[in-house]
Amino acid sequence: MSLFFFSGLNVVKEIASTLSRDTNYIQVCGYAARKGTREKMRKKKVKVEIKKVGFIPHNLREKGKAKGPFVSRRLDDSFKGHPVDNVWAQRFYQWRMYNFKEAVVCHRETHHPQLYNQPNAPLQAFIELNMTGVKKTKFVDPFTRMASVAHEFDHGDKRSILVFCKTPELKEAAENAGATSVYDVDIIRKIEKGDLVLPDFQFVLAHPNILPELVALRGLLKRKFPNPKLGTIGASIGDLVKKFNTGIYYSALRDESELDYGWIEATIGTLNMEIDALEENFKSLISDINTMKPKRPGTFITRVLLKSPPSVERLKLNLDKYLEEEEYESDSDDELEARA
Repeated sequence: MSLFFFSGLNVVKEIASTLSRDTNYIQVCGYAARKGTREKMRKKKVKVEIKKVGFIPHNLREKGKAKGPFVSRRLDDSFKGHPVDNVWAQRFYQWRMYNFKEAVVCHRETHHPQLYNQPNAPLQAFIELNMTGVKKTKFVDPFTRMASVAHEFDHGDKRSILVFCKTPELKEAAENAGATSVYDVDIIRKIEKGDLVLPDFQFVLAHPNILPELVALRGLLKRKFPNPKLGTIGASIGDLVKKFNTGIYYSALRDESELDYGWIEATIGTLNMEIDALEENFKSLISDINTMKPKRPGTFITRVLLKSPPSVERLKLNLDKYLEEEEYESDSDDELEARA
C-alpha cells in the first residue's frame, strides 16, 4: 500500500514539473457560477440612495403620531334600535332625525331669555363627508370655498377684499359692493416697478379683461392669484365682491388617520332670522359643497348636525330633500382611474 502511494506521488510531481517547463500544456477549466450569483453581484453594484432625515428634537419626535388604539370619528349607530318612548338615554338608541324647522325651533327654546338668553346666537352646521374618490384608494383633497347666500347675516369676520379691474364703471361697481380697495392697470405697473408695495388682503378678485396685465404680479400674489377654480374671477364684478363679502366661507378638512372621513363647520345664519331664510342659506351651502363631489356612486355628504353655541346640543338633520342621488354606470377600475 505504501509503495503504491509513493509511486503515485512521484507521477504527480513529474507531471507538475513538465507543466511548469512548458506553459503551452497549462489548461484552465471554467466552472459555471452558481445560479443567482451574477444577479447578486449586479445588485451590489447598484448605488443605494440613503435619505437623510433632519434632526428632530426629542420632544417633537412623537408629535402627530396617534397614541393608543385608533378611534374613528365617524359615528355609526345603525345597529341600535329606535326609542319607543318620549324619554330615552341617547347612547342606547339611534340619533333622532329632525327636519330643518324642528331643529331651529329646538335651538330657539334653549336660547330663550329664561335659559341661555342669546336669541341671536349663530346657527352652525357640522357636515360630515365621505372623502372617497373615484377609486377606493384615492381620496378627495381638503378644499376651501365661498358659498353665496341669498340672505345676509353677521358672520363675524372682517374680510378684506382687493379687486383688479380696468374701466371706471367696474371700479364703481366694486366699491359699491363693499370692496376694500380697487386697483387698475396704472397701480399694477407701479407695483411691478417697486414704486408701490402690494398690501396683504384676505381675498383678491379680478375681472377677466385685466388678467394679461395682472400676470406680472403672479409671483407676489402666489396662491391668492385670481383663479376660475377658486371663483375669484368673474365678469359681474359687483356680484363677485358681494359674494365674498357676505357669503359663507368654509373649509373641508380630512382626518389623516381616516382618509375617507372629512368634515366642515360653517355658520349659516343667526337664530333670530326667519326659518325660511336660514333654510335657503343652508341649501346654498349644501349645493356648493356638492359641486366638489367626485364622479362616483353614493353620497358625498353623509350626516349634518345643527348646533348653536354656547349650547352643546347637536341635532341630526334629515337630508332627503336636500341631496339628489346621481346615477353612475358601474365602470371598471381602469375606466375609473382614467376618469379620475
